Amino acid sequence: MIRDRQNMFNHIQVLLDAVVTALSYLLSYVLIFHTTIVKGSPAYSFESYMTPLVAILPAFLVLYSIFKLYEPRRVMGRRLEGFRIFQATATGILLFTMVLYLGKDALIQFSRSLVAAFGIVNVILMFLERMAVRWVLRSMRRRGLNQKHVLLVGYSQAALGYIDRVRANPEWGYQVRGILDDNVERGTEYKGVKVIGTIANLDVILPFNRLDEIAITLGLAEYEKLGAIVAACEKSGVHTKFIPDYGSILPTRPYTEDLQGLPVVHIRNVPLNNGFNAFIKRTVDIVGSLFAIILFSPVMLFAAIAIKLTSPGPVIFKQERVGRHNRTFQMYKFRSMEVQPPEEEEKEWTTKNDPRVTPIGKFIRKTSIDEMPQFFNILKGDMSLIGPRPERPYFVEKFKEEIPRYMVKHQVRPGLTGWAQVNGYRGDTSIRKRIELDLYYIENWTFGFDMKILFLTVFRGFVNKNAY
Repeated sequence: MIRDRQNMFNHIQVLLDAVVTALSYLLSYVLIFHTTIVKGSPAYSFESYMTPLVAILPAFLVLYSIFKLYEPRRVMGRRLEGFRIFQATATGILLFTMVLYLGKDALIQFSRSLVAAFGIVNVILMFLERMAVRWVLRSMRRRGLNQKHVLLVGYSQAALGYIDRVRANPEWGYQVRGILDDNVERGTEYKGVKVIGTIANLDVILPFNRLDEIAITLGLAEYEKLGAIVAACEKSGVHTKFIPDYGSILPTRPYTEDLQGLPVVHIRNVPLNNGFNAFIKRTVDIVGSLFAIILFSPVMLFAAIAIKLTSPGPVIFKQERVGRHNRTFQMYKFRSMEVQPPEEEEKEWTTKNDPRVTPIGKFIRKTSIDEMPQFFNILKGDMSLIGPRPERPYFVEKFKEEIPRYMVKHQVRPGLTGWAQVNGYRGDTSIRKRIELDLYYIENWTFGFDMKILFLTVFRGFVNKNAY
């Protein structure tokens, strides 16, 4: 059974991790004291430096377990596993350093360079070791070995979605043996997986104990059966998981919060609702906008003079836009059009060869120079460097009735540029596709994602073929 093999693999993994951790420590010793990286000889003997390994090895193995490095990795991403290795190692190095500082006076002479080198080397070697193990296991699974046998209970969109993903990723090593359902005829097949009976057949199948997992994939209309199915699976001891059938109702990435034992499902995961994430993003916005204002001040000065000399009216154009939490704010732009009555500004799109656009306006719109005053909006906190582009209240009211989930974009600060913009959706382009990309950004935000968008903006975002 896969459970027995999983225990064996876990024991092998612990042994490999112990060997790699010890090797990392030994290699760090060699790098520090027997290469040109650090000159001089160790303050202690080799034996003295090796003695801490007696405590380091079990401590690091415990940390690997705490940071969930011994959980099944069939569907765990490489980046997530690498991040957990970094977290465990960083925590271990911090504890090691604290022990050195809080220990006896003699320990103060212990090489800090060795400790730092150990942390770096251990992260690298552990990651390489884990990638090698991952490659071996996935190769085995692709050849039909180390498979996990799963039975689905319920023929629903959740069941079909699960089968789609398993079929597309054979390296996960899942074999769907069949589906039990009360409403679909026996023998019905989807991508090689057949309905093999009714839900009542669980009472016959479970005693044989030949399954590794039961996946409950009931349709929404059948959730009254859930309690009895879970009870039967728990009684047999087979591992059971629940895949909710809400895809057609909640097409998002919900997450579960533990409210003192009560699971609360949040319909949408917004990473920027996390205080630390919001602090990081706001810090980057402040520093980035100040830097941009200084860097582009000559360009903005030139634009302001050109606008003033070529067209009557103010240099800065202010327009009401809808921002975070549906609050309105005044967004700044360099004026690129002739002065118009407010009622026309609020309800009209700019079109190709629009006669209202001034000659200098065509240039600054095409090169996005007209957007540069928004660095001051970012500094004020109305906007962010990266985020969904803000829209006028008139169009917000219009789009929220026409486009599903349009208003979700207002859960974060609007941006000077965004994921939709670097993918070409600026100006007179599909609003639906733009919202789809905005929602992807909101649900998948990371600091690295923001840096990627900023990088792409430099190469894709300044010159806009759709800016009229």
